[in-house]
Amino acid sequence: MTTALATLAVILASIASTSVSAKTTCSVSLHALGVAQDGGKPQIGNSDDPAWDDPALRRLATSLALIDHRDEVPRRWLFEATPDVKAQMHMLDQIASMPDRPLDGVFLTHAHIGHYAGLMLFGHESMGADNIPVYAMPKMARFLASHGPWSQLVKYKNIDIEELHDKHPVEIAGDVTVTPFLVPHRQEFSEVVGYKISSDKKTALFIPDIDAWEDWDALGVSIEDQIAEVDVAYLDATFFADGEIPGRDMSGFPHPFVAHSMARFAELPAREKSKIRFIHMNHTNPLHDPDSEERRVVKENGFGIADEGERYCLSR
Repeated sequence: MTTALATLAVILASIASTSVSAKTTCSVSLHALGVAQDGGKPQIGNSDDPAWDDPALRRLATSLALIDHRDEVPRRWLFEATPDVKAQMHMLDQIASMPDRPLDGVFLTHAHIGHYAGLMLFGHESMGADNIPVYAMPKMARFLASHGPWSQLVKYKNIDIEELHDKHPVEIAGDVTVTPFLVPHRQEFSEVVGYKISSDKKTALFIPDIDAWEDWDALGVSIEDQIAEVDVAYLDATFFADGEIPGRDMSGFPHPFVAHSMARFAELPAREKSKIRFIHMNHTNPLHDPDSEERRVVKENGFGIADEGERYCLSR
């Protein structure tokens, strides 16, 4: 059984119960379809990872789904098209089936493989999608349109690129808007953005990748201010601390370590801490281990850790 399918077997029961409650009590909802770094867990080339033998430890690459249940046929959007998109689309079907159209859109953060490579499965070799809107910043949009194999998706009208702009909200369903904002992170092929996902009731923050909170400070943006403006914040937790990868000096790694984030946020009020859901965890991150000391410390300090299959209601 593949990693993705085995992961599905572990979490489908919780998704089934979520499906019922989402339709009956929550009109607009966010769902975590994956919480791991780009390569998932276990990752290729790491044969000693216990997740190979224990499906309960397997995790898909980070992705959120946004679902509007207010119409007879739900409307659905993905945030990120990961290499695990096949399994994640199946998960989405269990939550809210949409038989006549696969997706209402996909929002991409940047051109690192765990965030857009799943677009390949939208092509005629697989899904054969029909003009699925793909929302991307200008440089990312040009990258997709001018480089194969992604340009073939545009040529064959499997996807329709919708260009985004920094801090310009996109209205996707009445009172539901998505607003991209630039974040400092490696930009080999594209800009990098996070998103604010808002209904008329609540707002979510999604930042799966950023170099450092301090780099944002230097640009006049405070992560604490961003957290204060939302109801839930899915934040980069790629690595827990330096020393996590044996034999590597991690001090220059372009991510805020969870240990550093907790120290920075230590003086926040409990209500602000409780908004944070750490996500995008590398396969080495001990937060994946449900029994780890690190996971216990995070929760004891008032922070959250995103779990696959979890739902956050953006309506009442």
